[in-house]
Amino acid sequence: MDKIKVLIVDDMKDIREYFSMILSKEADLEVVGIASSGLEAIQCAKELNPDVILMDIQMETRTAGIDATNAIKTIKPNIRVVILTIHEEDEFLFQAYCAGVMDYIVKTDSITQIINSIRNVYINKLMLRPNIAEKIIDEFTRLKTQQKSLLYAFHIISKLTNSEFEILKCFYEGNSYKTIAETRFVSQATIKSQVNSILKKFEMKNMKDVIKLLNLVNFSEIIKDRY
Repeated sequence: MDKIKVLIVDDMKDIREYFSMILSKEADLEVVGIASSGLEAIQCAKELNPDVILMDIQMETRTAGIDATNAIKTIKPNIRVVILTIHEEDEFLFQAYCAGVMDYIVKTDSITQIINSIRNVYINKLMLRPNIAEKIIDEFTRLKTQQKSLLYAFHIISKLTNSEFEILKCFYEGNSYKTIAETRFVSQATIKSQVNSILKKFEMKNMKDVIKLLNLVNFSEIIKDRY
């Protein structure tokens, strides 16, 4: 029976050596290479064509392992990637799954868990942990809510008058009532009246909340497109 070829990627030498040692003891596993960075992992994947890669997330950059996974899945889509992480609450786990990762290993997991993960992903058997499944559901819910907010914001912005858009732009850029009034050669009372109209259209109580929404829709790009 062919052995499962494994590539180990971690920027810490002790961890690379530890995983190499424990995996080499298994009759059905073969460590074909080790790498210390995401860039090196991509090169090793091309040259060694492993079946499974154990990939650390944070190496030369905070998302080096995720970036490397994206690149590897593009050139070698059949390679399975298992993420190595320090703890289960890693902020990048959702991004990792989106990149094509099939499982993750906490570096303090038992040897049995580590080996089983490699064997499972090799046969395309996904064992999604309950807390990760919950995180993924939460993230999709958040993205869906954000998408609704974006559509809502675009709809309201399209209904603003030119004058209201200009005032909104001024507030977005951090200008005060006084500065905006002086720039537009009108009274602050006039600006406040137009702000009330803007707030009414957005159905919000203050400009801070409007600005938060504008940050979600990348309002600076909308400004560029408008001029």
